[in-house]
Amino acid sequence: MMMRAAQTICTTCPYCGVGCGVQATPDGRGGLDIRGDTAHPANAGKLCSKGSALGETVDLDGRLLAPVVNGQETDWDSALDLVAGRFRATIDAHGPDSVAFYVSGQLLTEDYYVANKLMKGFIGSGNIDTNSRLCMASSVAGHKRAFGTDTVPGQYEDFEQSDVIVLVGSNLAWCHPVLFQRIAAAKKSRPGMRIVVVDPRRTATCDLADLHLPVAPGADAALFNALLTEIDAQGAVDRAYVEAHVSGFADALAAAKESDTTVTGLSATDLAEFTRLWIGSEKVVTIYSQGVNQSTSGTDKVNAILNCHLATGRIGKPGAGPFSVTGQPNAMGGREVGGLANMLACHLDIENVAHRDAVQGFWASPTMAPGPGLKAIDMFRAVEDGRIKALWIICTNPAVSMPEADRVRAAIAGCDFVVVSDITADTDTARLADVILPATGWGEKDGTVTNSERRISRQRAVLPEPGEARPDWKILCDVAAKMGWAEHFAYEGPAAIFREYAALSEVAGQFGRDFDISDFKAISDADYEALVPFVWPQGPTKKGGRFFADGGFFTADGKARMLPITPRAPKTALSPEAPFRFNTGRVRDHWHTMTRTAKSPRLSLHMAEPYLEIHPSDAAKLGLSAAGLADVSNSHGRAVLRVLESTRAQPGSVFAPMHWTGETASGGRIDALVAAHVDPVSGQPENKGGAVQVAPYKAAWYGFAVSAQDVVPRADYWAKARAKGGWRTELAGRAAPADWEAFAREFFALPDAEAVTMIDAGRGLARIALMVEGRVSAVLFAAPEPVAVSRGHVAGLLGETDQPALLAGRAGADQPDPGAIVCACFDVGVNTILAAITDQGLTSVEAVGAALQAGTNCGSCRPELAALLADAQPREAAE
Repeated sequence: MMMRAAQTICTTCPYCGVGCGVQATPDGRGGLDIRGDTAHPANAGKLCSKGSALGETVDLDGRLLAPVVNGQETDWDSALDLVAGRFRATIDAHGPDSVAFYVSGQLLTEDYYVANKLMKGFIGSGNIDTNSRLCMASSVAGHKRAFGTDTVPGQYEDFEQSDVIVLVGSNLAWCHPVLFQRIAAAKKSRPGMRIVVVDPRRTATCDLADLHLPVAPGADAALFNALLTEIDAQGAVDRAYVEAHVSGFADALAAAKESDTTVTGLSATDLAEFTRLWIGSEKVVTIYSQGVNQSTSGTDKVNAILNCHLATGRIGKPGAGPFSVTGQPNAMGGREVGGLANMLACHLDIENVAHRDAVQGFWASPTMAPGPGLKAIDMFRAVEDGRIKALWIICTNPAVSMPEADRVRAAIAGCDFVVVSDITADTDTARLADVILPATGWGEKDGTVTNSERRISRQRAVLPEPGEARPDWKILCDVAAKMGWAEHFAYEGPAAIFREYAALSEVAGQFGRDFDISDFKAISDADYEALVPFVWPQGPTKKGGRFFADGGFFTADGKARMLPITPRAPKTALSPEAPFRFNTGRVRDHWHTMTRTAKSPRLSLHMAEPYLEIHPSDAAKLGLSAAGLADVSNSHGRAVLRVLESTRAQPGSVFAPMHWTGETASGGRIDALVAAHVDPVSGQPENKGGAVQVAPYKAAWYGFAVSAQDVVPRADYWAKARAKGGWRTELAGRAAPADWEAFAREFFALPDAEAVTMIDAGRGLARIALMVEGRVSAVLFAAPEPVAVSRGHVAGLLGETDQPALLAGRAGADQPDPGAIVCACFDVGVNTILAAITDQGLTSVEAVGAALQAGTNCGSCRPELAALLADAQPREAAE
């Protein structure tokens, strides 16, 4: 494609499901200037720390720029011939179910559509599933059971219009910061608004809460059964709505009354306050996310929430309704095109013969998948036992992100033929592939995405396609053509795919489905290029907006279904061998397995290595030291994580973030510890209910290193991240090196560098700087305990010449050390904030923002700012 002129392009952020609008302008040096799009309805110009740093993540360092076969670069024709030939031969020999696609919620809708069409309509198997199975499949299943279709009833504006917001299993402040700020702004303008957070951990989101309910892990359904029981007891059932539009109320209520509320672990006072707030307001929105979905009873938890909204008729009305927020930028788009193994495009049902026939007729395809394919966990089990012999993984990293990740990694390694399409060959999964195909990434891709409120937005190319990289839809079409279906995949661009997709949605509309965007079936290329964000449906019978205020459900009788819910504990039981409940999730400034965010030094400054959050009382019992290392294990796997003592965790429960891979840490692949237990309805795994053993990692030494060049770490424990001007690496080892200088030279691959050393062998201390042409190229600090140096200051030494200051580990008085970064949006450190609080007498988060800008963009650091202010005030009073 031709390089665009340096003009500002309106596009969409590639991170979470908020779907923020972005204005991107090429800077002429291969990067981008990034601003929020003030005209986009989702974010009105706001961006989170990750979105703000997008311009730092588009360089070509580490990019895959040509096809690779068996470790050797090759041309496209050779690679595509091999992929098409091997898939064709496998299908001919073993049938269509011997092959599979595993795709991603980070694909664009047009990519997703083509992949679904190729697998289900031309290969003839349902074996296409997506990493979205890991984040929102329970919500899909719950919606379908209650509404007849996977319909999100509400809109983001309901958050501002509600009087009570209940956040369930959602750390919105870190995972969907722009939505969190919309709620924070609404609460500030209407102080009477009440916020309830239901979460076993006290997360950053609780900073906004009027009530935090530290529910026992897995007990959400019991909580909402208690609410339903109280709704009935207090006469809050909307009898007219239930009679006209709902079935199953009596059975759902009877099951709710049988529930044991004590399993929630909540006090009677907190339960009463929760039900009072929820029942006492007509305008209540219940927002839920992975804490609900990622469970072996996730679908039941979703339906327990929906039951309460249906019983009260609080659905589809301004300021009222249940709301699932999705984790990925196009998880919703994947749902719309049938990207899951148990779905067809446009919300049609793969189990329905008439639906299958209609889609096959529309596609004029030679076959059609006769039913659902294998969901993610079952798909990789089939890879493991040889039923799936050819696997194509697109834009995702299952060797890290799947439960029992070690087992999945081994299954992929043992598969007869593996293809990976990605932007880099340097992922745990790509390293296992026979063929790696270079795909375009964000900034180069063209198409559409759908956010959590059903809003379809354009993602536009801003940068040229690098090297020989191709869009995912084009790669899929090229393979389809070589398999003999060229005329059915002869799209000249994403606009043509969108037109076909819109036309298929008209067929769905004729079946009475909710998803209909047939208004766009004849959209021109120019209008597609200029397409402004819109909320589906956009068809002859309905234009956007909310669903279900007046009924109209997509079931056979038009009524919603309330279901009887019996709460279930997590599938993985605690035991003497694994006594801690293991919870997983995200950190504020990183995304999935960090293929993109790890490129930005400032995004690694907040959390630079994998960690285990544990209550101080548990840490003390186990003999863990703050900032030491923990050995975390169970029968599935093992991780070594930095200890973070925190009262945010409940005693008996621990938390670890999901982002680190075999590329970024020696022992950070925490999904290896997650059992592959799934919800029987949705197939979604239980990432929030594992069980682990925790013990001290007995290190003889700890180290911190910075280097101008990337290193291949040689240590028992390591975790590396980008730093300004180079790399930073945390280290630890079971046995200390005999010669620290020799170790440093080998570690940094600088055998001839000039060394500046400070070594105390008796105390086990070493500080070594390696100079190349008079400038600092690498620095190593080592000690028997976790190294206490200013990491930001040490990283800033790279390229410097001032030898006397090299090994101090801290800045001098004339060079203030900003400290660990709290606000990644504006690069503001903890020391800078504390100094401003003291020197300027700052007493509020708003005052800190006015003085330093911290907390004024995405706001996800505001809870930390509040904590710093709270800690500072008593010290001032004491003085």
